[in-house]
Parts: sequence; structure tokens; C-alpha cells
Amino acid sequence: MQHLQINTASLCQKKSMENIIEIFHANSGFLKSKDIVGRTQWRALNKMLDDNSVSKVKRGLYRLNDFEQDTSFVEISNIVPSGVFCMFSAWYYYDLTTTIPYENHVAVTQKKRVWLPDYPPVKLYYFSDKFYQLGIAHIQIDNQIVKMYDIEKSVCDAVRFRNKVGIDIAIEVVKNYVRRKDRNLNKLGQYAQQLRIETIMQNMIMPML
Repeated sequence: MQHLQINTASLCQKKSMENIIEIFHANSGFLKSKDIVGRTQWRALNKMLDDNSVSKVKRGLYRLNDFEQDTSFVEISNIVPSGVFCMFSAWYYYDLTTTIPYENHVAVTQKKRVWLPDYPPVKLYYFSDKFYQLGIAHIQIDNQIVKMYDIEKSVCDAVRFRNKVGIDIAIEVVKNYVRRKDRNLNKLGQYAQQLRIETIMQNMIMPML
């Protein structure tokens, strides 16, 4: 009898886990706590967190770690046509950081008002027209053109926002950029000058050369 109870509980948890995975897949790899129904599903979610198959993005929002998000750039580009991928999204795309962005980081102009869906999550940055326009590149992903800041502008943003993202992240981005064969230090310097971080950039980059 006890063996039967254990098997029943196990099957119930397995079913709950399958239901949760279905929710993840239906919502671009994300799940909100309000989507969870009952204690069994919460136990299944906690087990997935313990197994590192799920990560907590922020309070009430979870991400399925093995969910393929190759189309997220295209999806977000369609949702925010004027948006430019920046910060962690750009750094990760250019292999400048090992930090996996669980949100899509997108820049828009300060006057722009954007409606965002619950999934996939987007973190907006409001830039002045001058800084928004600087360094926009058009990149082809999945047969569609998306806007992303070029690598030099992305490096400058890491230095410019070093106090917000963390100095360790900024150093990692700069260090990985310096190691690249396709680096363009002249272009980087021009951007740094326009963004008024020329001295800071020189102090960071010179010891790495």
C-alpha cells in the first residue's frame, strides 16, 4: 500500500512538471508565479530550481534554462521596431561576457513610449537622441535585419554604465574586446570622446594592451 502511495505521488509530480514545462514553452521559455496552480506544481518547480533546469530571473519570474531563444532578437525587434539591442544583449552576442542575459536589453529614445508583453521580458534603456543614434549596426539574424549597437559602442556603454552594471562586468567586456583581432581602437576612441568617457576608457584599456 505504501509503495502504491509513493508511485502515485511520483506520477503526480511528474505530471505537474510536464504541465509546467508546457507553460514555459507556451511563453517563450518563461513562467510567472501566477501561472502555478497548487502545491504539487510548486514542489515540481522548486525541484527544477534545485536541479538547475530552471533559473529565477526576478521575483515571480522564472526561465527554463535549456529553452532555445535564437529567435528572441527577431521577436523583440518586431515588438519594438525602433529598439536597438544594447548592454548585456549586445555584450553576449559579441562574446564580450559570459553573463547570460535573462532579459532582452533594448535602447529607445527618451520620447518613445513602448508597450511590452509579459514574455519575453525586456529591459528598456531611454537614451537621448544623440546617444541613441551613435553606433547603430544592422545585423541579419534568421533572415531578418535587427538593430544592435556595434561592438565599439557596446564596449563604451559598458564603461559608461560601469557603476550600474558593476565594474567587474565592465572590465570583462573591455578585456574580451582587447583580445579580439577585429578590434578598432580608433573607432572606440572616437566613440569614447563623443560619450565623454575618453579618459576613463584610456585608463582601463592601456594596461590591457
